[in-house]
This record gives sequence, structure tokens and C-alpha cells, in this order.
Amino acid sequence: MWNEIRKTLLAGLLVLAPITLTVYILYNLFRILDGILRDAVTRFLVEQIGLSHLETPIPGLGILAFLALLLILGALARNYIGRKLITVGEYILTHIPLINRIYIAIREISEAILAEKREVFKKAVLIEYPREGLYSIAFFTQDTKGPVQETLREDVVSVFLPTTPNPTSGYLLFVPKTDILELPMSVEDALKLVISGGSIHLKEHRGLYNLLPRREKRKKQTVAPSQTNKKTSP
Repeated sequence: MWNEIRKTLLAGLLVLAPITLTVYILYNLFRILDGILRDAVTRFLVEQIGLSHLETPIPGLGILAFLALLLILGALARNYIGRKLITVGEYILTHIPLINRIYIAIREISEAILAEKREVFKKAVLIEYPREGLYSIAFFTQDTKGPVQETLREDVVSVFLPTTPNPTSGYLLFVPKTDILELPMSVEDALKLVISGGSIHLKEHRGLYNLLPRREKRKKQTVAPSQTNKKTSP
């Protein structure tokens, strides 16, 4: 009886936990985004427009103001005058010491993640890490160029090696192209495998042994037992 109760409680926990965590994350994300502009917009409506009955900030007002700001900035960025203004602003920011480094780093990360039709992770691959004979899932990002490639003799590519169970942290590795083994799975499936610590079962998979055509497969040498020559009597 106690085993059945325990199994039932675990089943209920498996149903409730993802829903609760999802609602909790969305709620806190809503509060953070809403709190950025909510108080400022409320003060503007009370002091400038005269809506004195707004004694307490309205939930969601900051989100609406944030979306309106994005639309305005997006419209400016897509026309000639707006692009010129943005170019001038970027020129000023990129020539201010200390601020330019922070701005350029944030801009490049934002462009890599949010730019249209651009995938940060091109495909899932296998690399030998942390030593020969052990394999880790990584994500191919791009062909390495610039000072890194010019310093190395081999033709290398840039891969991101995620950590488990949090794939947002990891290591940037420069791996020779000959050591990259492309996996027959999507980036999403590979991320699921990393997050779950390898515990999920993918519907479509192939044996890893078939992915290693360039690696010499070790074979045990089988020695046939020597047959003794029997002396035959004349």
C-alpha cells in the first residue's frame, strides 16, 4: 500500500513540478520587465496628463510601454534617418573609453542571439574531450578565422562545449576539422540530451560506433591455436 501511495505522490509531483516552475519563471520575468518602465510611465500619466486617479501603478503598463518603445526603435532602425541617428550614436559610444568595450560586447552578443535568420549553433557534433577515448557533445558555431586560425597550423573550427545540466555555460574550443564528428540529430535533441544528463531516450539514433570512420577501430588480435604436427610412422 505504501509503495502505491509513494508512486502516486511521485506521479503527481512529476505533473505539478514543471507547471509550477514554468508559472513561477514567467511570473518573475513579467515582474522584472514590467517594473522597468511601469513607475516612470505612471508618474508621466499622473503629472503630465493629469490622470490623478492612478494612485497605484497598473500591472502590465510597463510591458505595454516596453513593447511600444521596441516598436518605435525598430521603426527608426528600418528607415534612412533612423539608421543615420543610430550610426552617430554608436560612433559616440564606441569612442568613449571603458563604455565602448561594454557596448561592443553586448552588441555582438545581442546580434549573435537575436539577429534574424542566424543560428548560433549550426549543428551538433562529437569531440574527444576531456581525453582521447571519451566523447562529449558540442555545438559547431563557425569556421575559425582571424588571429586564432593564423596562429595554428591545422584548419580548426569553433565549437561550444556545454555543461550539464545548464547548457548556457560551457567552454569555447577550437578543434581541428578532422576531429569533428557530426551527429545525426538536431540541435534541439542534442540540447535535451545534455540537459537531461543523457537520461532521455531519443526516438531516432544511430550507434556511435558508426560515426567514427576516421578513427581506427581497435580489434582484438585472435591467435589461432597452433596445431601440433603428429609424426606419422612410416
